[in-house]
Amino acid sequence: DSVRAGKRVWEEKACINCHTIMGEGAYFAPELMNVMSRWGIEQGDHEGAKDTLQAWMDAMPTGIEGRRQMPAFHLSDEEYQNLADFLLWVDSIDAQDWPPNDAG
Repeated sequence: DSVRAGKRVWEEKACINCHTIMGEGAYFAPELMNVMSRWGIEQGDHEGAKDTLQAWMDAMPTGIEGRRQMPAFHLSDEEYQNLADFLLWVDSIDAQDWPPNDAG
């Protein structure tokens, strides 16, 4: 249920307008297929995934001139957890070596 709800957050906040998953989406911001493993989050660490995602997103936008800026979405704790669970699930898919490098 949380994965489905996280996908809804992904869709409602139009994350695909900047990010890709499995190469699908825009190429303005990083690929998120493997974001959880890039961050060192183990499968099943739902709390760690939520805390890491929330800390990163809450730090955005940085206000650094000339740098791409992610909007501040002001998600609820439940939305952060659901989005983290969705990204954990995406990271578990056998994408046959996609993305082609660890950085996405």
